[in-house]
Amino acid sequence: MDPVTAHVVIDRPREEVFDYLADIANHPEFSDHYLTEWRLTRVDSVGRGAGARFKLETRDRFAWGDMTFIEVERPHKIVAAGREGKFNRNKTWTTWTLSPSGKATRVEVSTESEPALITDKFIEAVSRRRGWTKRGLRKALSRMQSILEEDIDRGKRATVGGL
Repeated sequence: MDPVTAHVVIDRPREEVFDYLADIANHPEFSDHYLTEWRLTRVDSVGRGAGARFKLETRDRFAWGDMTFIEVERPHKIVAAGREGKFNRNKTWTTWTLSPSGKATRVEVSTESEPALITDKFIEAVSRRRGWTKRGLRKALSRMQSILEEDIDRGKRATVGGL
């Protein structure tokens, strides 16, 4: 899937937004409407190497995915690599870019996937995955904005055991 991008401006300092995003245990708080059943892959949920496994809320029977932070450059960029789909054979990349916007922070998230087989590419196309992902990202950013600006709409944090 070609890159899907969404952005939002959050009325908080860039360092505060970065610290929130750099802790992968916080991600279910704003994205549990389309990524559920989060489980951390290690006890330390902050920084490079932190990762999680989750279920994508789609009709696909191979709806599990994971991501691990591979690049964490404070305070402007986080890159996560992952896998999803049948046998976890499809590669994914998600990048969060934070840039100053006056006293606020502009957060842009971009995600893309690389299907391993032609059949995986076909399934992505017919399942309208691109639109589903774009809607999910927009809502996640909106929820993150309300969490950081108003301290409302918090979901559940991820844990190692998922409880």
